[in-house]
Amino acid sequence: MEAAMKIHKFKIVCEMFLLFFLSACHLPIQNEDFSEPIEPPVLDNEQSTETHSIDDEKKVEIEIGTGGIPEASLPPQTLRYLGAFRLPDDSGEMGWDYSGHGMTYYPGGDPAGTMDSFPGSLFVVGHDQQLNVAEISIPEPIISKNLEDLNYAQMIQSFSDITGGAISEDMDIPRIGIEYLPAQAGMVEDKIYFCVGQHFQEFEPSHGWASINLSNPKPAGLWVFNGYTNYTTNDYLFAIPQEWASTYAKDYILATGRFREGVWGGFGPALFAFAPLDGENVLAPGSTLTAIQPLLLYGTQVDGSPDLLTDYSMRMDGYSEADHWWGGAWLTSTQGDAVIFTGTKAQGETWYGFSNGIIWAYDCAENPDVDCPDVPDFPYDDRGYWAENFIPAVLFFNPEDLAQVVQGEMATYDPQPYAILDLSEYWFDPEIRVEIYKRDLVGAAAFDQVNGLLYIIERLADEYKSVIHVFRIEDK
Repeated sequence: MEAAMKIHKFKIVCEMFLLFFLSACHLPIQNEDFSEPIEPPVLDNEQSTETHSIDDEKKVEIEIGTGGIPEASLPPQTLRYLGAFRLPDDSGEMGWDYSGHGMTYYPGGDPAGTMDSFPGSLFVVGHDQQLNVAEISIPEPIISKNLEDLNYAQMIQSFSDITGGAISEDMDIPRIGIEYLPAQAGMVEDKIYFCVGQHFQEFEPSHGWASINLSNPKPAGLWVFNGYTNYTTNDYLFAIPQEWASTYAKDYILATGRFREGVWGGFGPALFAFAPLDGENVLAPGSTLTAIQPLLLYGTQVDGSPDLLTDYSMRMDGYSEADHWWGGAWLTSTQGDAVIFTGTKAQGETWYGFSNGIIWAYDCAENPDVDCPDVPDFPYDDRGYWAENFIPAVLFFNPEDLAQVVQGEMATYDPQPYAILDLSEYWFDPEIRVEIYKRDLVGAAAFDQVNGLLYIIERLADEYKSVIHVFRIEDK
């Protein structure tokens, strides 16, 4: 086992070297006509069976959710689809194109609309290069496959950088998670908490907060997430129910984490509970957050190592290196509770290389005995982890398993998802479209606990803009 782990670590170091020096970052292209999706070539047998991060003899498919619905957990079938709505037209700058990285529900928003069935508002992240935040209304969702039938959300607050300049043009594939919380002890106003990161990083400051007044966000931070690599901490962010936090997690009422494709962040989505600072103890930028409790971590954090130490025994059921989990929420209801992750689930064989099936060996750049393949022409020239098929999906975890992790009765890599929900039937365009850089089918999620409403982003469904889908948890 030790030797296998050393080999695995060597492969990852090689991958880091290759990606850092050879990867290309493409900005969205919007002036070309792609009226029909471009289909990648079918893999030949040799390419479709080669994998690179898990030994072939260990490459077995473990289905997600084979053990039924645990007691007191939320059955996926209790989520009733209510329809979707479009994002506003009047956005300015890059606006809503390529949006979807972050979203949170604000119960005090849109007071003029409180008489309808969808009170409150949403803070939503715009274009994925700027990652600015705007506040929008929540119109009535419509069930239709015709976008023209859908209602538009309206802008309540215009786009703003809530991070104080933490997002810059120098960042490589930046990301952000956001979550609203009411004012904590010592505060005079509510806050939007955020975490920021990028594709390559190690232990950089990543978490902060801002005012809900986007015209004057007054950001605080960024703070370092104590001892844990950025590859596990700084993508999604959501609230933990107070009752659960008080019972198990020392009143740590925020959850944060990240799924870093390609095993650097472990063999599954990471999740941590942490305590928001009160208004009397705001730390200086660059300080360290220490009130942290791991909930999910499919690997072992080694001091000073940017990637987790992993082996096959720490793997999440159904894990694929090409998965992308972008969002999360902690759902509570009379039907049961669940911790969910929203994202793009890879299916079939996985490879590292290009979307048309060309495989890029880990050591081809420095090993004279291995030839690097030619980089394919656009639109297949984006190197990364790919798979034969992708679906928009929701993963369901049992909160009781996370309680056992906190109590030391389970390791952080023991909890397994009890169900997966395929969102394809609700999506307008549930297909990867590499010609417009559509690699992710699902963005962030937000939950209105009082009304049992779950909001999930479908990326690049309205030309280059996102669409927001709405589900309601049906009461018993």
